[in-house]
Amino acid sequence: MATIVVMPQLGNSVESCIIVEWMIAEGDSVAVDQTLASIETDKSTMEVPSTAEGTVLKLLWEEGDEVPVKDPLIIVGEPGEDISGLVPGGDAAPVEDAPDKATAAPEQAAPAFATERATGAVSPRARALAASAGLDASTITEGSGPHGRVIERDVAAAIAAGPVLTSAARAAGVQATEGTGIGGRVSVADAGRTPEAAPASCPVTSAPAGADYPGASTSTPLKGVRKVVAKRMMESLTTTAQLTLNTTANAAGILAMRKKVKNADPALGLGKITLNDLVCFAVSRTLPKYPVFNAHLEDGVLTQFEQVHLGFACDTPRGLLVPVIRSAQALGLKAFSDEAKRLAGGAIDGTIAPDFLSGGTFTVSNIGSFGIETFTPVINLPQTAILGVGAITPRPVVAADGTIGVEQRLNLSLTIDHQVIDGADGARFLRDLVAAIDNIDVTVLA
Repeated sequence: MATIVVMPQLGNSVESCIIVEWMIAEGDSVAVDQTLASIETDKSTMEVPSTAEGTVLKLLWEEGDEVPVKDPLIIVGEPGEDISGLVPGGDAAPVEDAPDKATAAPEQAAPAFATERATGAVSPRARALAASAGLDASTITEGSGPHGRVIERDVAAAIAAGPVLTSAARAAGVQATEGTGIGGRVSVADAGRTPEAAPASCPVTSAPAGADYPGASTSTPLKGVRKVVAKRMMESLTTTAQLTLNTTANAAGILAMRKKVKNADPALGLGKITLNDLVCFAVSRTLPKYPVFNAHLEDGVLTQFEQVHLGFACDTPRGLLVPVIRSAQALGLKAFSDEAKRLAGGAIDGTIAPDFLSGGTFTVSNIGSFGIETFTPVINLPQTAILGVGAITPRPVVAADGTIGVEQRLNLSLTIDHQVIDGADGARFLRDLVAAIDNIDVTVLA
């Protein structure tokens, strides 16, 4: 009997996943735990294993589609098995043995099964193709995707049927075989116009090279990590009262300690401790003194945490991710550094569990390695504060004897939510953090 394989629940916070690439095709044989597809959640990229074995009778989604967790993904069974009762939308012809891939038609034919009436759902790839052609995808009344979803081939067919009407022309019911608008679109001015009606005094000529306006462009819907980041950043800036305070710390201590651990006996395993580890470690020791900074503000309710679940911004091939070091205040320096490396590695290669990308109570963002001295970090909702770490820069300093010297200073930028944290509290937090960094050798012993 045919079996439906569903999109798995990959972490408690994941609601849907985008299919990046199918690793199998209809007619292929699959085994249990064989990879079916590469998917992208709102936090990472991972693979979907099969929970059944047999022949792939139907792929229910296209690459680029966003699939809710627990929704049907593929149908697996025996070749020729009737799956009409399982395919969304109605009857389906029995699946024949897979054709030889070398002789398969380059164009995929429309599916044999009937679909439900369009629900208004449009796949991301279909929406992008429609936008590039100036087509309103909502005008396609019948989609050939699951549950009547409009997919890329539906848009391609609509474009081929042409012509494309502007929204005003469509509202006015204009009928024309050719358009004079941008990209050949039919506009209201083309009502009743035929090719023969073009004035003889206005011959159509080729545009000179470089005269095309606005020129080539590419429209790509935001998806995956980028879409989530865009949404969260806008929500953060529009729902909080953000204030940024800037200061510097003497970097001599952390520079000396970094040099010391780097040259330590390799058997101790301290060589991978970084300057960022030392700064974040100092943050984890300062936060317990300021519960309002180690907190969430949601719907007017402030929740303060005893444990420090420290998030750190991580630049990955898929965009900005924020892994979370759980109970950071309880870890020694080496354990803290090892956990940071493990989480960063998983975030970069896409293997990190989604649950380790949520639940943070405070975040550190370090872009000092790019030479940025100060910046305004945006609070990671629902947290109440975030620390930005800039570059270490030389600053003039006047010694006790009146002589002028040079001191290496670490730039720090603290953004607070002024709804629950006052500027004076932010200044006190930075004061104590600076002291913890200045005296890092004592901080790691505390």
